[in-house]
Amino acid sequence: MMVSALKKYFDLEDPELISIIDDLPLWSAPFGFKLMDIVQYKKNIHALDIGFGLGFPLLEIAMRLGPSSQVTGIDPWRQGHERVQQKLRLTRVNNVELVAGCAEAMPFSDHSFDLIFSNNGINNVQNLPASLQECHRVAKNGAQFVFNFNLERTFFEFYTIFRETLKDLGLQHYEQNIDAHIYSKRKPLAEMKSAVENAGFKIMKIYEDVFFYRFADGTAMLNYFPFVLSFMPAWKEIVPQDLLEEVFQHIENTMNQAAAGGKCITMQVPFATFDCLKIG
Repeated sequence: MMVSALKKYFDLEDPELISIIDDLPLWSAPFGFKLMDIVQYKKNIHALDIGFGLGFPLLEIAMRLGPSSQVTGIDPWRQGHERVQQKLRLTRVNNVELVAGCAEAMPFSDHSFDLIFSNNGINNVQNLPASLQECHRVAKNGAQFVFNFNLERTFFEFYTIFRETLKDLGLQHYEQNIDAHIYSKRKPLAEMKSAVENAGFKIMKIYEDVFFYRFADGTAMLNYFPFVLSFMPAWKEIVPQDLLEEVFQHIENTMNQAAAGGKCITMQVPFATFDCLKIG
Protein backbone atom coordinates (compact mmCIF):
# COMPACT_ATOMS: atom_id res chain seq x y z
CA MET A 1 0.00 0.00 0.00
CA MET A 2 1.45 3.34 -1.04
CA VAL A 3 2.27 5.69 1.84
CA SER A 4 -0.50 8.22 1.40
CA ALA A 5 0.97 10.49 4.09
CA LEU A 6 3.65 11.58 1.62
CA LYS A 7 0.96 13.12 -0.57
CA LYS A 8 -0.77 14.97 2.22
CA TYR A 9 -0.16 18.67 2.75
CA PHE A 10 -1.54 20.89 5.47
CA ASP A 11 -1.44 24.67 5.26
CA LEU A 12 -0.80 26.28 8.64
CA GLU A 13 -2.04 29.55 7.14
CA ASP A 14 -5.52 28.03 6.57
CA PRO A 15 -8.01 29.44 9.16
CA GLU A 16 -10.29 26.43 8.76
CA LEU A 17 -7.46 24.04 9.62
CA ILE A 18 -6.44 26.14 12.60
CA SER A 19 -10.04 26.14 13.81
CA ILE A 20 -10.04 22.36 14.31
CA ILE A 21 -6.48 21.70 15.48
CA ASP A 22 -6.42 20.62 19.05
CA ASP A 23 -3.95 17.87 18.21
CA LEU A 24 -1.08 20.20 19.04
CA PRO A 25 -2.36 20.65 22.62
CA LEU A 26 -2.98 16.86 22.67
CA TRP A 27 0.71 16.25 21.81
CA SER A 28 1.80 18.79 24.41
CA ALA A 29 -0.52 17.56 27.17
CA PRO A 30 1.77 14.89 28.71
CA PHE A 31 4.58 17.46 28.87
CA GLY A 32 2.22 20.10 30.21
CA PHE A 33 0.78 18.02 33.03
CA LYS A 34 4.28 17.52 34.43
CA LEU A 35 5.13 21.19 33.99
CA MET A 36 1.94 22.30 35.74
CA ASP A 37 2.76 20.06 38.71
CA ILE A 38 6.09 21.85 39.14
CA VAL A 39 4.92 25.44 38.66
CA GLN A 40 4.65 27.33 41.95
CA TYR A 41 1.22 29.00 42.02
CA LYS A 42 1.24 32.33 43.81
CA LYS A 43 -1.02 35.36 43.83
CA ASN A 44 -0.04 38.75 42.41
CA ILE A 45 2.70 37.58 40.07
CA HIS A 46 3.57 38.23 36.42
CA ALA A 47 4.19 35.06 34.43
CA LEU A 48 5.49 34.46 30.91
CA ASP A 49 4.74 31.56 28.56
CA ILE A 50 7.32 31.19 25.79
CA GLY A 51 5.93 29.58 22.64
CA PHE A 52 2.27 29.29 23.66
CA GLY A 53 1.17 27.68 20.39
CA LEU A 54 -2.59 27.10 20.53
CA GLY A 55 -2.92 28.04 24.18
CA PHE A 56 -1.99 25.03 26.29
CA PRO A 57 -0.91 25.32 29.05
CA LEU A 58 -1.12 29.14 28.83
CA LEU A 59 -4.83 29.38 29.59
CA GLU A 60 -4.74 26.59 32.15
CA ILE A 61 -1.96 28.21 34.18
CA ALA A 62 -3.56 31.66 33.85
CA MET A 63 -6.78 30.27 35.32
CA ARG A 64 -4.93 28.46 38.09
CA LEU A 65 -3.03 31.62 39.04
CA GLY A 66 -6.26 33.58 39.14
CA PRO A 67 -7.20 37.18 38.40
CA SER A 68 -4.65 38.70 40.79
CA SER A 69 -1.87 37.60 38.45
CA GLN A 70 -1.02 38.60 34.88
CA VAL A 71 0.17 36.07 32.31
CA THR A 72 1.91 37.09 29.09
CA GLY A 73 2.35 34.73 26.18
CA ILE A 74 4.88 35.22 23.40
CA ASP A 75 4.88 33.38 20.07
CA PRO A 76 5.63 34.39 16.46
CA TRP A 77 2.79 32.32 14.96
CA ARG A 78 0.01 34.72 13.85
CA GLN A 79 -2.61 32.04 13.35
CA GLY A 80 -1.93 30.73 16.83
CA HIS A 81 -2.53 34.21 18.22
CA GLU A 82 -5.90 34.38 16.51
CA ARG A 83 -6.96 30.99 17.83
CA VAL A 84 -5.90 31.78 21.40
CA GLN A 85 -7.61 35.18 21.30
CA GLN A 86 -10.81 33.35 20.39
CA LYS A 87 -10.34 30.95 23.29
CA LEU A 88 -9.70 33.84 25.68
CA ARG A 89 -12.84 35.62 24.51
CA LEU A 90 -15.08 32.56 24.72
CA THR A 91 -13.73 31.37 28.08
CA ARG A 92 -13.72 34.92 29.49
CA VAL A 93 -10.18 34.58 30.80
CA ASN A 94 -9.09 38.19 31.31
CA ASN A 95 -5.60 37.99 32.81
CA VAL A 96 -3.72 37.05 29.63
CA GLU A 97 -1.87 39.27 27.14
CA LEU A 98 -0.49 37.91 23.87
CA VAL A 99 2.67 39.33 22.30
CA ALA A 100 4.06 38.58 18.85
CA GLY A 101 7.76 37.80 19.02
CA CYS A 102 10.43 35.17 19.49
CA ALA A 103 12.44 34.00 22.48
CA GLU A 104 15.76 35.25 21.07
CA ALA A 105 14.73 38.93 21.29
CA MET A 106 11.83 39.47 23.66
CA PRO A 107 10.27 42.95 23.84
CA PHE A 108 10.17 43.06 27.64
CA SER A 109 12.08 45.08 30.21
CA ASP A 110 14.73 43.53 32.42
CA HIS A 111 13.45 41.79 35.57
CA SER A 112 9.82 41.67 34.41
CA PHE A 113 8.60 38.19 35.38
CA ASP A 114 8.20 36.17 38.57
CA LEU A 115 7.58 32.96 36.62
CA ILE A 116 8.69 31.84 33.15
CA PHE A 117 7.47 28.59 31.67
CA SER A 118 7.73 26.92 28.28
CA ASN A 119 6.03 23.67 27.40
CA ASN A 120 8.13 21.87 24.79
CA GLY A 121 9.00 25.24 23.27
CA ILE A 122 12.58 26.08 24.26
CA ASN A 123 13.89 23.20 22.16
CA ASN A 124 12.24 24.67 19.05
CA VAL A 125 13.93 28.08 19.13
CA GLN A 126 16.41 29.11 16.44
CA ASN A 127 19.16 30.10 18.89
CA LEU A 128 19.13 28.28 22.22
CA PRO A 129 21.89 30.25 24.04
CA ALA A 130 20.34 33.59 23.02
CA SER A 131 16.88 32.44 24.12
CA LEU A 132 18.11 31.30 27.52
CA GLN A 133 20.02 34.56 28.01
CA GLU A 134 16.82 36.46 27.23
CA CYS A 135 14.92 34.36 29.75
CA HIS A 136 17.51 35.24 32.37
CA ARG A 137 17.34 38.94 31.45
CA VAL A 138 13.57 39.26 31.76
CA ALA A 139 13.32 37.12 34.91
CA LYS A 140 13.24 38.79 38.30
CA ASN A 141 15.73 37.71 40.92
CA GLY A 142 14.21 34.64 42.55
CA ALA A 143 12.00 33.88 39.54
CA GLN A 144 11.11 30.29 38.76
CA PHE A 145 11.91 29.05 35.25
CA VAL A 146 10.22 25.79 34.26
CA PHE A 147 10.52 24.20 30.83
CA ASN A 148 10.59 20.81 29.22
CA PHE A 149 11.57 19.11 25.99
CA ASN A 150 11.51 15.64 24.48
CA LEU A 151 14.80 13.79 24.51
CA GLU A 152 17.01 12.20 21.83
CA ARG A 153 15.35 8.78 22.02
CA THR A 154 11.95 10.17 21.03
CA PHE A 155 10.48 7.82 18.39
CA PHE A 156 13.62 5.70 18.73
CA GLU A 157 11.74 2.71 17.31
CA PHE A 158 10.80 4.63 14.16
CA TYR A 159 14.30 5.98 13.57
CA THR A 160 15.76 2.48 14.04
CA ILE A 161 13.53 1.21 11.22
CA PHE A 162 14.41 4.29 9.14
CA ARG A 163 18.13 3.53 9.54
CA GLU A 164 17.63 -0.13 8.70
CA THR A 165 15.65 0.87 5.62
CA LEU A 166 18.45 3.10 4.37
CA LYS A 167 20.94 0.24 4.79
CA ASP A 168 18.61 -2.23 3.07
CA LEU A 169 18.27 0.12 0.09
CA GLY A 170 21.97 1.00 -0.08
CA LEU A 171 21.28 4.55 1.07
CA GLN A 172 23.15 4.48 4.39
CA HIS A 173 25.02 7.68 3.51
CA TYR A 174 21.75 9.52 4.28
CA GLU A 175 21.81 8.24 7.84
CA GLN A 176 23.76 11.32 8.90
CA ASN A 177 20.67 13.36 7.99
CA ILE A 178 18.72 11.46 10.63
CA ASP A 179 21.37 12.35 13.22
CA ALA A 180 21.28 16.02 12.18
CA HIS A 181 17.49 16.10 12.28
CA ILE A 182 17.34 14.63 15.78
CA TYR A 183 20.05 16.94 17.11
CA SER A 184 18.39 20.04 15.66
CA LYS A 185 15.26 19.48 17.77
CA ARG A 186 16.36 17.29 20.67
CA LYS A 187 19.58 18.35 22.33
CA PRO A 188 21.32 15.88 24.67
CA LEU A 189 20.32 16.34 28.29
CA ALA A 190 23.87 17.19 29.40
CA GLU A 191 24.14 19.86 26.70
CA MET A 192 20.85 21.45 27.74
CA LYS A 193 21.92 21.41 31.38
CA SER A 194 25.16 23.23 30.52
CA ALA A 195 23.31 25.79 28.39
CA VAL A 196 20.88 26.59 31.22
CA GLU A 197 23.66 26.97 33.78
CA ASN A 198 25.74 29.09 31.39
CA ALA A 199 22.75 31.42 31.03
CA GLY A 200 22.86 32.05 34.79
CA PHE A 201 20.08 29.85 36.14
CA LYS A 202 20.41 27.44 39.05
CA ILE A 203 18.87 24.08 38.24
CA MET A 204 16.89 22.96 41.27
CA LYS A 205 15.80 19.61 39.84
CA ILE A 206 15.49 17.75 36.55
CA TYR A 207 12.56 15.37 36.18
CA GLU A 208 12.68 12.63 33.53
CA ASP A 209 9.57 10.90 32.28
CA VAL A 210 8.20 9.07 29.24
CA PHE A 211 4.89 8.51 27.47
CA PHE A 212 3.98 6.32 24.53
CA TYR A 213 2.10 6.35 21.25
CA ARG A 214 0.68 3.00 20.15
CA PHE A 215 -0.73 2.13 16.73
CA ALA A 216 -2.31 -0.92 15.12
CA ASP A 217 0.35 -0.94 12.39
CA GLY A 218 2.77 1.22 10.41
CA THR A 219 0.10 2.46 8.01
CA ALA A 220 -1.87 3.91 10.93
CA MET A 221 1.23 5.49 12.43
CA LEU A 222 2.47 7.09 9.20
CA ASN A 223 -0.99 8.55 8.46
CA TYR A 224 -1.64 9.79 12.00
CA PHE A 225 -2.62 13.43 11.52
CA PRO A 226 -0.46 15.01 14.28
CA PHE A 227 2.62 13.22 12.92
CA VAL A 228 1.87 14.12 9.30
CA LEU A 229 1.35 17.74 10.35
CA SER A 230 4.31 18.19 12.67
CA PHE A 231 6.94 15.54 11.91
CA MET A 232 6.50 14.33 8.34
CA PRO A 233 7.87 17.54 6.73
CA ALA A 234 11.22 17.05 8.51
CA TRP A 235 11.25 13.30 7.84
CA LYS A 236 10.76 13.96 4.13
CA GLU A 237 13.92 16.10 4.11
CA ILE A 238 16.12 13.18 5.19
CA VAL A 239 16.26 11.68 1.69
CA PRO A 240 15.88 13.28 -1.77
CA GLN A 241 12.41 13.76 -3.21
CA ASP A 242 12.81 11.03 -5.84
CA LEU A 243 13.54 8.41 -3.15
CA LEU A 244 10.71 9.26 -0.77
CA GLU A 245 8.12 6.78 -1.95
CA GLU A 246 10.58 3.89 -2.06
CA VAL A 247 11.98 4.65 1.39
CA PHE A 248 8.66 5.23 3.14
CA GLN A 249 7.03 2.26 1.45
CA HIS A 250 9.83 0.10 2.85
CA ILE A 251 9.38 1.67 6.30
CA GLU A 252 5.64 1.10 6.18
CA ASN A 253 6.03 -2.52 5.08
CA THR A 254 8.59 -3.20 7.79
CA MET A 255 6.35 -1.80 10.52
CA ASN A 256 3.31 -3.65 9.19
CA GLN A 257 5.24 -6.91 9.25
CA ALA A 258 6.32 -6.18 12.83
CA ALA A 259 2.67 -5.59 13.75
CA ALA A 260 1.49 -8.87 12.23
CA GLY A 261 -0.16 -11.28 14.63
CA GLY A 262 -1.82 -8.65 16.75
CA LYS A 263 1.27 -6.80 17.93
CA CYS A 264 1.04 -3.04 18.01
CA ILE A 265 3.57 -0.40 16.99
CA THR A 266 4.87 1.49 20.04
CA MET A 267 6.70 4.81 19.91
CA GLN A 268 8.30 6.21 23.05
CA VAL A 269 8.55 9.91 23.89
CA PRO A 270 11.00 10.42 26.78
CA PHE A 271 11.23 13.97 28.07
CA ALA A 272 12.85 16.10 30.75
CA THR A 273 11.39 18.94 32.78
CA PHE A 274 13.76 21.50 34.29
CA ASP A 275 12.86 23.39 37.46
CA CYS A 276 15.24 26.36 37.64
CA LEU A 277 15.74 29.49 39.71
CA LYS A 278 17.28 32.84 38.90
CA ILE A 279 19.58 33.81 41.74
CA GLY A 280 21.21 37.24 41.59
